[in-house]
Amino acid sequence: MERTILHCDCNSFFASVECVSRPELKNVPMAVCGDPLSRHGIILAKNEPAKKFGIKTAETIWQAKRKCPELALVPTHFDMYREYYKIINEIYCRYTDLVEPFSIDESWLDVTGSRMLFGGGKKIADELRAKVKNETGITISAGVSFNKIFAKLGSDYKKPDATTVISRENYKDIVFPLPVNALMFCGSKVSQSLGLLGIRTIGELAAADGRFLYEKLGKAGTMLHSYANGGDMSRVRPFGEVREIKSVGNSITFKRDISGVQEIKKGIYALSDSVASRMRAKGVKCWVVQAGVKDPNFKTVSRQKTLSAPTCIAKEVSAAAMELVASFWNMNAPVRLLSVTCTSLIPSDASCEQLCFFGGGRPFDRAREEKLEKTVDSIRAKYGGSAVKPCGLLNDDIGFTKIK
Repeated sequence: MERTILHCDCNSFFASVECVSRPELKNVPMAVCGDPLSRHGIILAKNEPAKKFGIKTAETIWQAKRKCPELALVPTHFDMYREYYKIINEIYCRYTDLVEPFSIDESWLDVTGSRMLFGGGKKIADELRAKVKNETGITISAGVSFNKIFAKLGSDYKKPDATTVISRENYKDIVFPLPVNALMFCGSKVSQSLGLLGIRTIGELAAADGRFLYEKLGKAGTMLHSYANGGDMSRVRPFGEVREIKSVGNSITFKRDISGVQEIKKGIYALSDSVASRMRAKGVKCWVVQAGVKDPNFKTVSRQKTLSAPTCIAKEVSAAAMELVASFWNMNAPVRLLSVTCTSLIPSDASCEQLCFFGGGRPFDRAREEKLEKTVDSIRAKYGGSAVKPCGLLNDDIGFTKIK
C-alpha cells in the first residue's frame, strides 16, 4: 500500500507565537532575536511585514536594522514556544499516533491508516491547517507525499498557510527543478561539492551515476542519490518514542573574546562539566570526545579523539578536550566560541576497562571520581545548578556560569 506522509511546518514559528501573544506586533515589522549583550545578536524568526524589508533568519541584528530601522525586536520566550509545540502536536495526534516531531516547529505524520476515517492526504492536511489556525492562531504549511523527504520538500515549496502535494505522478515536475541544497541533509559543503561536479539541481542529482557519487562523496552521495529519486523509506515514529542518543554536547559564545590557556581551560572545563553531567543523567558514557573552536571571523576548527576507556567524568572529558584544543589552536589567539561533544555512546552498565594487574589504583580512582560527580549532581538537582561549581569560575564575567 502506498504510504501517505505529511510534513507540517509552522510558519515563522517564534514570531507567530509572539504575535499571537502580543497582537500589536502582527502588522508591524518585528523579529525575534537573541540577546545582543551575550553576542547571540542574530535574527531567529521574523513576521510577514519584516520579510517585505528583506529581513533574513540568521543575519545579525545590525544588518536587519540597517534594512528596517523601525524593526521591533523581541526576546525569545522558549517556555511559551514549547507550550504551543505541545498543543499543535496534540492536534496532529487526533488524526494519527504516528507523529514524529523533527524540531519544535515541524513534524511528520503518517496518515496511511487514517485515510478511511478522514479522507486523503490533501484533505487531512487542509483540515489540520484550519484546525491549528483556529485553535492557536498559528498558520502551518503542509507537504503531502509518499515519503518523508518529499513531504518536507512539499511543506517548503509554498508558504505561508499552504498545502503542496508531491505524488508519484508529479514529483519530477516539482522536485527536479529545485536546487540541490533544497534536499534534506544536503548542506552547504555537500552542495558545493556537487556543484563542482556539475550537479546543481535535484533532477541532475537523480540522473547522476550512483557509483560516481559514492566515489566522490561516500555514503552521503549514495543517500542523497536515493532521496532525489524518491527512494526514502524511513518510517514515521510514534509520538513520544525515545530516540537513540548518538551524542551529547554543548557550546558557548562568550560575552567577549577569550584567549590564553587559563581562560580556554576554564571554558573547556565548564562545558565538559555540563556534558558529563548530562551523560550521567542519560545513563551513558562516551568513547570519543570532540572539541571545537570558533574565532571572531566565524571560522570553526574541530578535532576528536578516542579515549582509552569510556567515561562520563568531567575531568577526563575536559582533559581530552583540552589536549585536542592545544593540538590545533594558538592559545594566544582570540576565541569567540568553544564546544565539547561526546560521541560513540554506550550504556553506563555496559562499559568496561582493562584493569591494571599490578594495582596502581586507576579503576578505583575513576570509580571514586564518578561517585563524587554524581553526588554533585544530586546537590545541584536539589539546590540549583550554581550550588556547586569550580572556584575558577567564581567572579565570572564572560559567561562560563551560564553553561547548562
